[in-house]
This record gives sequence, C-alpha cells and structure tokens, in this order.
Amino acid sequence: MTRAINLDLSHSMVEGAVLELESEIRAAHDHLHNGTGPGNQSLGWLELPANYDRQELARLQASAERIKTTADALVVIGIGGSYLGARAAIEILTHSFHNQLPRDRRPGTAIYYAGHNLSSTYLRHLLDILEDKSVCVNVISKSGTTTEPAIAFRVFREWLQKKYGPQEARRRIFATTDQAKGALKQLALEQNYESFVIPDNIGGRFSVLTAVGLLPMAAAGIDIGELMAGAGDMMRATALPSLTANTCYQYAAARNLLYRQGKTIELLVNYEPSMQYFAEWWKQLFGESEGKHHKGTFPASVNFSTDLHSIGQYIQDGLRLLFETVIRIGQPRLEVTIQPEPSTGDGLNYLNGKTMDFVNQQAFAGSLIAHADGGVPNLVLNVPKQTPYFLGQLFYFFEKACAISGYLLGVNPFDQPGVESYKNNMFALLGKPGFEAEKQALEKRLKHTLISGERFDKLILPYQF
Repeated sequence: MTRAINLDLSHSMVEGAVLELESEIRAAHDHLHNGTGPGNQSLGWLELPANYDRQELARLQASAERIKTTADALVVIGIGGSYLGARAAIEILTHSFHNQLPRDRRPGTAIYYAGHNLSSTYLRHLLDILEDKSVCVNVISKSGTTTEPAIAFRVFREWLQKKYGPQEARRRIFATTDQAKGALKQLALEQNYESFVIPDNIGGRFSVLTAVGLLPMAAAGIDIGELMAGAGDMMRATALPSLTANTCYQYAAARNLLYRQGKTIELLVNYEPSMQYFAEWWKQLFGESEGKHHKGTFPASVNFSTDLHSIGQYIQDGLRLLFETVIRIGQPRLEVTIQPEPSTGDGLNYLNGKTMDFVNQQAFAGSLIAHADGGVPNLVLNVPKQTPYFLGQLFYFFEKACAISGYLLGVNPFDQPGVESYKNNMFALLGKPGFEAEKQALEKRLKHTLISGERFDKLILPYQF
C-alpha cells in the first residue's frame, strides 16, 4: 500500500517495549484469523472490504440516488452502531453545515438523526424542521424492537402516512435489518419496504462498512467505493502478524502496555471539529468491546484546541491515569490565510501570511510536548487527508486494533452482556409483560425516587413524563 495512515509512538513512553508483546500479538492474531477466539461467530467484518457483495452495493447506490432525487432530507433512525459510523463519516466528509446548504450546493440530501435518544423535545423539534421538506426514512435495527429507534420509527411511520398517504409512505421507507427474522424484517416484508441486510456475523459496532453505514453515506453524496477501497487496502496492510510490519498491532500493543502500567483512560484527540462523531463511534467500539469482567481502558475523547481551554489543565496536571491517541490530519480540506492588519492591537501580526492550519499544527505540536512532559503518553495517528479513502482505512484500522486489544486483555471483544442490565430494568419499570416481579422489586428500591409519574417521599412538586 503506497498511501496509508501511519503511527508515531515516539512520545508514547512505551515505544521501545512494544516488541515485548510479539508472542501475545501473534497469539491474538491467530485467534482472530483462525476463528479460534471467543466471539468467532462475529468475524464477518474481518474480510468484508474484499468480500462484500458488489451487486448489493450497486442496488444500495441506486436507492441512494432515488433518495437524493426524491427527498430534501433523509432521517436515519438508529442507535449505537446503527448510526454512529454513518454520522461520523457524513460529518467528516461533507460540508460542516451540510444540511444548511442550498440543495444545488451539496452533492447529497440533508441527513437528520432520530431514535438515538428518548427525548420527546428532540423528536418534536425534528418534526418541526421537517414539516415543509420532502422526507425519506432509513430505519436501522437488527431486531426492530430496540426501544429508542422502535419508538422513533413508530412516530415517523405515522407522520409519513399522514403526510404522503400509505402507498407513498412505503416508498419513502428504507429498512436495514436482519436477513430473515425480527419485527422490522417482518414489517418490511408486509409493507414492501426497500430493504438491506445487516449480516448475522457482524455486530453493530463493527457494521459501518455494511449497508448500516453505507446507505446514509451514499445518500449524503459520499463516494462509498473509495471508502471501501481504503478499507480494503488497510485490511491487506494489517494481515501480517508481525509487530514490526503492522502498525495496527503496534497501536494495540502500545495501548495494552500503557493499561498494564495503570494508564486506564484513553483520550481520543482530534484537531478538526468534524471528527467529533468519529470519536463517538470509536468510544462505542472500544467501550463495548473491552469493558468486561471489571477490565478495560475507559475510552473518552476531546476536541482540541477547544478543550484545551476547558479540561486541558486536568490533562496536564491531574491524576496520571491518562494517555492520548491523537488523530492528526496532514492536510486540511480547505485553508484560510491570516492577512496583515496593522493597527488592530490583537498582537497577531507575527502570524501574517501564515495559514490557520499552520497555527493548528503548532497547537498540536505544543500540546504533544507539554502533555508528554507532564506524564501523559501520546500515540499519534497521522492521516494524510480527510477523504473517503483514508476514512475507510481509519475505520478498518480501529476495528482490527480493537479485536486484537480485546484478545490481549482476555475478553470477548464481540459481545456486550452488560448492556442488557439497564434494558431489563427499564422494561420492568415500563411494565413490559413478563417483568412483573422485577417491576415490584425495583419500585420498592426506588421508593424515594420519581417513577411512573407519581409523587414519592420528599418530592414537593409533581412532575410529568
């Protein structure tokens, strides 16, 4: 591969020790590639960039073109891995104010999101924005029964039917779901929605390169062929088990070494605001994959230079539990040059003729040295440009590193048993059939807390949900 993101460990404080994990890395690699590790039923993502269905991709692109010509807006309904990857890509690769641009100045339709929270206010405000627009919906759920997207889809289905009538509403709904089972699949068959498959062997947080991510991206005007090409090149570049030849494995080894040294919080750092939702995707990827059996590095994120003015002090001088993984973009998508202005008094004339990206890069360099001097290791991932090709590389790089990291940690990186705990409690408190005993026990524990819209001890004013 001639064009690639690369890793700089010179400020990581473990650069010289990474090779100590060679045998552990090889074992993790063998578990992953031979399918002998835990979660081996969820490895469909591993060779997806080479093995994806080209005909299905063409059908997806045709649907995206239909959305672009039919709709002013596409509402993507999903939560977690069902929307974070698509949102990350759309924010990275489109105009910062994509939805506000006139239709003739953007390559794709406007993209809005629903089903990723339980806020009635958010949903009402979204419906207000969409009232005078032509709208399509892409509902993404393997089961169709996940609470947040299921509620949002019920609302939007009714809204579309009132706006367009039942037949036209059906044409405007695109379902991304299980191939054969589940409530959404059954509804899609009954209503004849255009449908795309979430493969059985790919979990939600690893699904960004499936129709889950690709349909919204294509509708937004992103070149998904280039994205898949970048992922394919990274897949081939990370196929070797050798640490010296595989920067993805070097990253996994470095973060594991830091974890063993007590660095239990990893901050993903970016210097481009458009990378914020990439960090949200990354946090789910590593948080759900590693956070088990009271183990795992806690994934957090910061946006620099913005957050240098808020929590920069803590990073510099707080508890030494942190390390940073910095995504450094080599070349900005657009540039601004600072012009001379002789008598403003702002003290910036020493920057005359410099670009804003030059200033941004010096902020990166200054922070890198300051934080390393303060005892915060820095792992720097250099990405040449913000393009679909390099984003495809970045998605695959982190997916592969996450799988290897999970095996190094001794956990199954492909399950998420802890997520069910809050869901079961919520179902019981909502009165879902089959949870009657749990409901009674939980309400007893919550006797001093507001539930079900009632008043309890020490509450002065009534509240309503």
